[in-house]
Amino acid sequence: MPNLLGFLAFTLIPVLASLGLSFFAWDLFTPPKFMGLHNFAALLKDHEFWYYAFNTLFLMLGIPVNILGSLLLAIVMNQKLRGIVVFRTIYFMPSIVAGVGTYLLWRWLYNPDYGLINTIITNWFPGWLNNWIRNLVGEWPPTWLTSITWAKPALMFMTFWTVVGGYNMILYLAALQGVSPELYEAADIDGASARQKFWAITWPLVSPTTFFILTMSLIGGLQGGFEQAFVMTRGGPAGATTTISYYIYNQAFAWNHMGYAAAMAWALFAAVFGVTLVNWRLGGRIVHY
Repeated sequence: MPNLLGFLAFTLIPVLASLGLSFFAWDLFTPPKFMGLHNFAALLKDHEFWYYAFNTLFLMLGIPVNILGSLLLAIVMNQKLRGIVVFRTIYFMPSIVAGVGTYLLWRWLYNPDYGLINTIITNWFPGWLNNWIRNLVGEWPPTWLTSITWAKPALMFMTFWTVVGGYNMILYLAALQGVSPELYEAADIDGASARQKFWAITWPLVSPTTFFILTMSLIGGLQGGFEQAFVMTRGGPAGATTTISYYIYNQAFAWNHMGYAAAMAWALFAAVFGVTLVNWRLGGRIVHY
């Protein structure tokens, strides 16, 4: 009964209330006004929403790189080396640091005037190298979080640093330790190279873990981006780092468009559900159990 009451009070009833609210216009100060499907129709014509959806998908391009990095790091951390537990702990530490603290740290690192990254670029890179990169990419050293061009790549690199040695690495490490050593011994007898052993043994046997990580990463990517935008950029510059979740927050709590925010949240739920369903259908064909 306590679990049921908690689920009803904090999950089911609020979710159903948000669904009902999506059919109303409400600013928190006046009574809700029934609007039917107007909020959902307005969503289709909202150019800002689609731009922020593009931002969300762009930031999700880093997911394959993050997964590959976690797998390669797990393979290295699975070696029987002296002090390997210490290295596992070091790589995992960014995942247990409070998110806000991490974002404040990286906001300082990305500061174009006195941040560590631009200081290294200015003082340690040879002048000819800086000039060559400047001629190649235009803006160098970058202004990072205040640049429309560099803001999203900066957040993607920060995310890679945060997650590559985190829970995904732990999951892969557990999967690798479950692979029978006899398979690798048989491959060695047959003269298989390290690359052949990876594609023929390691990759197929960790595919269930890869499928789980990919599914959770896609869900988290569609829902994510709020904390980074709120702490580091406020969605700027010019909305370049605003994601759907941060836009929902602004609509609800900055502009008091509660009904429109609820409709947007349910549109996001539909997208997450659809992507998860497609991933589940396609993933079952390539996963080896």
